[in-house]
Amino acid sequence: MDARRESERVNKHVTVERTSDRELVVTRTINGPARLVFEAWTRPELFKRWWVPKSLGMSLKAIEMDVRVGGKYRLNFGDGMDFFGKYLEVTPPSRLVWTNEEAGENGQITTVTFEEKGGRTLLVMHELYPSKEALDAAGTGAAEAMGETFQQLDELLLTLDSSGL
Repeated sequence: MDARRESERVNKHVTVERTSDRELVVTRTINGPARLVFEAWTRPELFKRWWVPKSLGMSLKAIEMDVRVGGKYRLNFGDGMDFFGKYLEVTPPSRLVWTNEEAGENGQITTVTFEEKGGRTLLVMHELYPSKEALDAAGTGAAEAMGETFQQLDELLLTLDSSGL
């Protein structure tokens, strides 16, 4: 298969595609309107309920999210394991862009778009790495774990929808 356009369906709902030497794209239709999906990505109390795959046996110990252009985020899993960066673009309820600074100069820029279609949301997550080597080093394992993560997001949205959020 052409390494520039390598695609894999992780499960029946999630597609992980390496679209270039530097870019990885994860696609999934989420069972909920864009407004609620965006809220789940931008409100810390909601985000921590779905982001980490339960099968990993981990949880977020602390979370800080200042979701505005120039605002910072930090996700702490304990034992010095932190993910952090800043928001470059925040366009409710359709788009988020942030840096991933824990990897230093090899950190990627993540862009997530939310496109509502008939009460469901097409979610497309682009990860752009500074080089082919940085993407090769990162691999696709984290993107592949998104199948379980997005299933947890679907489950959370069922509770939000009924609560009238």
